[in-house]
Amino acid sequence: MRSQPWDEEASQQWPRALTREQVLALGMARPSVSPWRVIAWQAVTGLLFATLVAALSGQAAWAWSALYGSTAVVLPATVFARGLTGRLASVTAASAAMGFLVWELVKLGLTLALLLSAPVLVADLSWPALLAGLVVTMKVVWLVVWLQTRRPRAARAS
Repeated sequence: MRSQPWDEEASQQWPRALTREQVLALGMARPSVSPWRVIAWQAVTGLLFATLVAALSGQAAWAWSALYGSTAVVLPATVFARGLTGRLASVTAASAAMGFLVWELVKLGLTLALLLSAPVLVADLSWPALLAGLVVTMKVVWLVVWLQTRRPRAARAS
């Protein structure tokens, strides 16, 4: 007879709840990443990428398009982070979840509005350059998180 998920034997294999000390130790082992640090790195990356596009292409319109794509990531992320970390940030778990949902919707709406207004705001818009700036700026998040959460070299050597 096959084991059912509600059997006693199967339930013993389920993960157990962590104690308070285990949660604190886990928090110390994996420090949190500041959203402001991530946004700062995104802004710097967007500026560097736009400069690189200008240098390689010789086209100012392409550089402005790439910079606008970066802005379409950084500006909504700043509004999102401010909404979640501001003095009106939620205290309870339910209101924090609702706040996260609301600010995520605001971020998505602002991003969409920026992308839809790009043809009006950027002269000689280059959609490939804009999208490249957008993607490069979004993907730098993973690099920042990896750099900030990796263990020091001394701890890895032991």
